[in-house]
Amino acid sequence: MQEFLEYVLKNLVEEPEDVDIKPVERNGVTVYQLRVSPVDTARVIGRKGSTINAIRALLVAGSAKQGKRSVLELIEEVNGPEFEDDTTEREV
Repeated sequence: MQEFLEYVLKNLVEEPEDVDIKPVERNGVTVYQLRVSPVDTARVIGRKGSTINAIRALLVAGSAKQGKRSVLELIEEVNGPEFEDDTTEREV
């Protein structure tokens, strides 16, 4: 499923070299932690979350077909002088 996510996301964003997907196992569920360039975050989320929700639906369907459970999390980097070296996890 990671290859599928990389294919879709790298073809969606403007800076494909900044797409980073890290699978993490949590309680029998594979959580794919997604990081993209700050300029591509809105593109990945889409209007009212439509793009990321569509990608998540495909991930869940593909994983279920393989007998697995998977979730996609978008990890946003917080940049600015008041947030030096701070990372915020947020499920969209």
